[in-house]
Amino acid sequence: MQVNLLQCQSSRKPAENLAFISAQLEQLPRIPGELQLVVLPECALLFGGHEGEQLAYAGNGDETPLQQQLSALAVQHQVYLAAGTIPVASGDGRVYSRTYLFDDKGRVLGNYDKLHLFDVDVSDNTRHYRESDTFCPGNHLSVVDTPFGRIGLSVCYDLRFPDLYRALRQAGAQIILVPAAFTQVTGAAHWEVLLRARAIETQCYVLAAAQWGSHNQGGRETWGQSMIVDPWGQIMAQLPEGTGWLQARLDLDELHKIRSHMPVAQHNRFSLPVLLPPAKH
Repeated sequence: MQVNLLQCQSSRKPAENLAFISAQLEQLPRIPGELQLVVLPECALLFGGHEGEQLAYAGNGDETPLQQQLSALAVQHQVYLAAGTIPVASGDGRVYSRTYLFDDKGRVLGNYDKLHLFDVDVSDNTRHYRESDTFCPGNHLSVVDTPFGRIGLSVCYDLRFPDLYRALRQAGAQIILVPAAFTQVTGAAHWEVLLRARAIETQCYVLAAAQWGSHNQGGRETWGQSMIVDPWGQIMAQLPEGTGWLQARLDLDELHKIRSHMPVAQHNRFSLPVLLPPAKH
């Protein structure tokens, strides 16, 4: 199973971002005859902007122009596409930060709205991040059956909340996606250790596609270091900086071996107090 993560440097211009992603897909190194899973980072088509700008692209319901463009990309390039995040109207004047998983026919296999919103103070040129001014938190888990295995969906700041990842494992996840736009400051401090910890705790493959570099004339700077981590916590591939692809082949037999030899899920004596139900698709 070949998985492919695209590190991007997205802007506020969806047409430019879409053109970059499409051009990269044209150049995707493929193993002939193998299905391809492509993972895009958070905000892949629209990076930045507040309520008005996000709402202008959000539309109503799932059939939005951005969603349709991503679906078309999956069909055109014959890939399973985990499409980062795009805005979807929430009905309260804000938007959900929603990730979609498409099959190679462009059909939606599942979606997930970011649960945890980044309302923090960081010592960088933005300083005050208040995602909840623009975004509405989601209310469901999502684990999706695919030919690659059972894929659990998460987004960026979710990474700091291990109970979510344990819940995804309990719901059957074997692979967990983390499309992200970690800040330069928080990425340098915590990105790698959090990804490896989530992989070790859940005994899942973790695929983290990231934004990198300076965005929108220096308005934001993101860390990059897209990573593929195996269920033992080993880094299989990473791209510290720049844009482009990183790839790996996953081995579910190895995952089952690790879980069999160290059955932490059965040994855990603590119950999660609340489990949000998986989304129905």
